[in-house]
Amino acid sequence: MDYAAITMAGSHLLHRSRSGSGSTTRNNEGLQIRIVGTQLPGRECGAGDNFPGYSNIHVGVQRTNRRDELLDLHPGDAASAEWTLDCSVDGTDVRGPHIQGRPGERFIYLSWGSVDDNGRFTMFRRAKLMLADVPADVLDAAAASGTLVGTLGLTDAKGHPLCARVKPPMIRWSSTE
Repeated sequence: MDYAAITMAGSHLLHRSRSGSGSTTRNNEGLQIRIVGTQLPGRECGAGDNFPGYSNIHVGVQRTNRRDELLDLHPGDAASAEWTLDCSVDGTDVRGPHIQGRPGERFIYLSWGSVDDNGRFTMFRRAKLMLADVPADVLDAAAASGTLVGTLGLTDAKGHPLCARVKPPMIRWSSTE
């Protein structure tokens, strides 16, 4: 099965506390989140249960609090789609221009929509990639390797663009170690 990959990379993203408790803390460091999408649903999706059908489907990453501002729009029939997001980590909080939600509930929106003949994007659904669902042990291993990878398919069981909250087991979090 093909998947999309979400990669967080940053030097000194995490470090072990000196308390000996094995707990992890994060420094205020810059990092990049790289999203590589595969298994896209296609440019045309016919109507189905609670889905009216759409054509000329595209996907992009939504900017925080700017529903109509998308990073790197890709057609739904592309072999793959890739985005790189600049972020920072402060304590347990990940922030950046494309990171949504409150501290402890952060996520990334993948916005799906139709593009008309004038190039205007009209959103019809979104997928929420939940950063809060990364297991602590995976995050620790990612700190050692410098990379955190999440993999997910971008097409749902009905052949439509993936939507709603995306959490395990729909997304697999791992490190590169």
